[in-house]
Amino acid sequence: MQRLWHNPRCSKSRQTLALLEERGVEVELFHYIDTPPDAAMLDGVLTKMGVKAAALVARRGEKVWKDLGLSTDSTDAEVRAAMLAHPILIERPIYESDTRAVIGRPPEAVLDLL
Repeated sequence: MQRLWHNPRCSKSRQTLALLEERGVEVELFHYIDTPPDAAMLDGVLTKMGVKAAALVARRGEKVWKDLGLSTDSTDAEVRAAMLAHPILIERPIYESDTRAVIGRPPEAVLDLL
């Protein structure tokens, strides 16, 4: 399984998809903004990356982050719950294989999984 957590409005996400397509990699596009991940899916990608939920949040400038009163001191459970309820907070793109996952920033970071 090759999956790209994709937001077509994001230039890095589009660049990552183009990079994969140039190399003939077929990926399942997961439009996580339109169809948010469930807890098992989010936990799975966190496990594959070997990180806590806060590592997937780069959208701390989003209004919802501030409205929820989240900060760098928020617990992992609080951040995880916020990402499940508000997927806009999730860093993008995320490229995942059966056993590993990586954030595509820069887009070339996904090449490590090919």
